[in-house]
Amino acid sequence: MGDALLGALALMLLFEGLLPLLNPAAWRQVFARALQMSDGQIRFIGLLSVLAGTVLLWLWQ
Repeated sequence: MGDALLGALALMLLFEGLLPLLNPAAWRQVFARALQMSDGQIRFIGLLSVLAGTVLLWLWQ
């Protein structure tokens, strides 16, 4: 279980780092747009992310 968790963390960091590495200007624009969103919109995006992650984990198993 610990190895899988460490692998998942490594993949998350890899994917999170790709956009600022390859296109820092777009990364800034993403955060500028996020600052303009309401709390409800951000929560909805978080909910979609949690649901997508749950579905992917379910399919992986």
